[in-house]
Amino acid sequence: MATIGVCIFSAPADLSPVFRRHVVSASRKLVKLRNPFLKPLAVWTEEQPSSAATTRRNFVEKKTSSDDEERVDDVEESDSNYKRKSLKDYFDEAKELIRSDGGQPRWFCPIEHGSHTPDSPLLLYLPGLVKLIEKKVKSENSRFPKRPIYLVGDSLGACLALAVAARNPHIDLALILANPGPSADPWKTVMDSVVKGLSLQSTVEELSRNLVTLSSYLPVLADIFSKETLLWKLELLKSASAYANARLHAVKAQTLILCSGKDRLLPSQEEGQRLCPALPNCQTLFILDFMCSSAHVWQEDGVDLVTIIKGASFYRRGNNLDYVSDFIPPTTPESNKAFENIRWMSVVTSPVMLSTLEDGKIVRGLSGIPSEGPVLFVGYHNLLGFEVMPLIPQFLLERNILLRGMAHPMMFYKQGEGGSLDTGGYDIIRLMGAVPVSASNFYRLMSSKSYVLLYPGGVREALHRKGEEYKLFWPERSEFVRMAARFGAKIIPFGAVGEDDIAELVFDYNDQMKIPYLKSIIEEWSKGVIKLRADASGEVANQQVHWPFSVPKVPGRFYYHFGKPIETEGMKHELRDREKSHELYLQVKSEVEKSLAYLKEKREHDPYRELLQRLVYQATNGFTSEVPTFEP
Repeated sequence: MATIGVCIFSAPADLSPVFRRHVVSASRKLVKLRNPFLKPLAVWTEEQPSSAATTRRNFVEKKTSSDDEERVDDVEESDSNYKRKSLKDYFDEAKELIRSDGGQPRWFCPIEHGSHTPDSPLLLYLPGLVKLIEKKVKSENSRFPKRPIYLVGDSLGACLALAVAARNPHIDLALILANPGPSADPWKTVMDSVVKGLSLQSTVEELSRNLVTLSSYLPVLADIFSKETLLWKLELLKSASAYANARLHAVKAQTLILCSGKDRLLPSQEEGQRLCPALPNCQTLFILDFMCSSAHVWQEDGVDLVTIIKGASFYRRGNNLDYVSDFIPPTTPESNKAFENIRWMSVVTSPVMLSTLEDGKIVRGLSGIPSEGPVLFVGYHNLLGFEVMPLIPQFLLERNILLRGMAHPMMFYKQGEGGSLDTGGYDIIRLMGAVPVSASNFYRLMSSKSYVLLYPGGVREALHRKGEEYKLFWPERSEFVRMAARFGAKIIPFGAVGEDDIAELVFDYNDQMKIPYLKSIIEEWSKGVIKLRADASGEVANQQVHWPFSVPKVPGRFYYHFGKPIETEGMKHELRDREKSHELYLQVKSEVEKSLAYLKEKREHDPYRELLQRLVYQATNGFTSEVPTFEP
């Protein structure tokens, strides 16, 4: 049985979150990027490879020294030249591992090895044995006690990872458990078939055939999953499940559980729901969203473990997660997949974006946006934040700018970070650089010269009620002005309209609170939500979490207007005065209101505001052509 050891790549510590890329136009408007900061993963080995293995690129030859330390074979390889291998390639190379020669367990990495930064944490993939892994974990922890160690376990490997964590509660471990099986009785699956009239022999043969036919081009699976092997693995899983179950109470490690609803061998979703409450620092990913659509987490070429880790905000290089310094910008495939998943929004709304030049002239496009940060975008939140969906892709496509959104903490964790959280709904938001809104995160983003997206109205605006469209709900205090001035950031007020062109709000918070059943649900949902403005009162106080019901319309258009940048350079000391900072705060708020009024008036003169007119234009001029609008 093979075990894998890899180091996750990480960006340099001083890397600005402002991420520049080369853009190539395509018929589907997907971003073509080259990230000079990201390198492939690096691997290490536990034994001297055989002569056959050393000829293959995926096996790293160990350089033995007197102290028996492993070396990482650094290979510089740019992101543009890196080509991910297919599942077939991995299994072809795995043939070298299944030979029986009586040797020690082999360490195998199914990716091209490359360079990594010196402070990258270690990641171990675990289908192997507890003591062997525990030995390596202790060794790595003694060398780098301030770094976390990632243990990735799949099915049986999940049991082993939990066992290692339980035996080493003092070591900083981050567990990733895919289709975990600690509570599963593997024989139950077999015996259920026997009860239905099938013999034990035929049932095992059928399970074996199912595993083999998952991919007809991988004959090596027939060797790995023979009848005898499958019987042995089922018995081994039963033993490992009992061992892990008896030690769950001792597990202190941070844990991410990945569950597939289509796992035919193990009740993965049920097990994830059982395990998470039993672990003190656990979150679950029941739906892998745009990252995976396979029946089993690792049985599809589209699955990328690093993308999953990043999308779940599970990557850290120290004892605690730093959402700014630990952020790794999305790669080309990650961005393309993310944008393809929400591309429909841009297609049906044909967003119009207007920016303001230094001389005050309004132009179509984003040429009025400053080329250097820090820049703070301050705007109005449409219903459910729909305006963000076309906004972030457009900034990447047109200006190569990655907007770092300040998002509500409920998109990242529950109250106290100890509760179970299904993270799948917000993976794209986190992958693209959103951070929980807080003074410390705001400070870090400004200090790194980022492009920051802030909505002072927050949840109250995004979950507004009937008749409150385009009404600002901002706090009385100037929360962001002095922080922006501290770093000389440019403040860009902006407005976005169009929510009333795509849906009509019919059942809001006030309506739902009149129904006892819905009222109890809202109150229950709100219990686990982080309270941001505990000292606030009135409209901007903490909004209870609810889901406003709306009726879709034939889609109109989204319109954005970015006002003239407001300079704060040199105003650091001046804006320490609360009255002066409040004056600037009110100026920004007034400019946002002016942008909303401007767009509401101008869209009435757009000949292509309705969907039918836009479709006719694109059918005539090409579906990738930019649809005209009103004159700014």
